Amino acid sequence: MTSRAQFSKLLFCVVVLASRVMSPQSSASENDAAEVRLHIVPYEPGKSRAVPAVIWLEARAGTPALPFPPHKQYTLLQKNRMFVPHLQVIPVSAVVQFPNADPFFHNVFSLFEGKRFDLGLYEAGSTKSVTFSREGVSYIFCNIHPEMSAVVIALTTPLYAVADASNSFILRSVPPGDYSLHVWIEGVQPSLLEQETRRVHITSGTVDLGQIVAPVSRNGTMNHTNKFGTPYTPVPQSIY
Repeated sequence: MTSRAQFSKLLFCVVVLASRVMSPQSSASENDAAEVRLHIVPYEPGKSRAVPAVIWLEARAGTPALPFPPHKQYTLLQKNRMFVPHLQVIPVSAVVQFPNADPFFHNVFSLFEGKRFDLGLYEAGSTKSVTFSREGVSYIFCNIHPEMSAVVIALTTPLYAVADASNSFILRSVPPGDYSLHVWIEGVQPSLLEQETRRVHITSGTVDLGQIVAPVSRNGTMNHTNKFGTPYTPVPQSIY
C-alpha cells in the first residue's frame, strides 16, 4: 500500500512532468525563432546613400499569422516645413495625428496608394487625424509646401523591419514557416518593388535572404503634383 508521503511525492513528480511537457511550447517556439537578414544595394550612379526602406513578412497558408501588439499613438508632426518622422510603420486601423507646429497653415493630403485623404487648410497649433483603415503605402504631402513629404505604411503583420544607416535589415523573433517577403524602398517604382515580392521559407537560427539591388531615384518621393493633379505654382500666391 502506498503511504501518504509516497503518494505526495508521486503526485509532485506528475505535476512537474506535466508542466515540462505542456508549458514550454511558447519557450520552444522562442528558441526556434529566426533572425532574418537582408541588405539593399541602392544603385544610384555616382552616389551611394542610405535610403528609407521597409521589409515585412506575410504569413502564407499553414503558417500562423501573428497579431500586432496593442496600438499606441502615432503622430506625424509638421514642423519647419517637414513631416517628423518621414517614415512610419503602423498597424491597419491605427489613427495618426497630424499636429501643425509651424506658425502658418498646412494642407496635408494623400491621393496615391494606400489611404486617400485631404485634411484641408488648418492653422498653427491645431491637429487633425486620419484612420488608416486599409493595408498599403500612403505617400503624404502638403498642398502648400511641395518640399514636404512623408510615408505611412499600414500593415497587418508585426513582422517588419526598417532599414538601418547601412541599408541593412534585421528582423528578429520570426517563427519558422512560409512567408511572402514584401519590400518597399523610397524612390523605387512600385512595379519594380512588386518583382521583389517572393516566397521565403524561414527556419530557426539566422536566415540570410541576400541582397537587393535597387535603382533609387535621387528625388525620392519629391516628384509629385499638388492635390489637384497639377504642378505646384513656382511662386506661391499665398504668403504661407
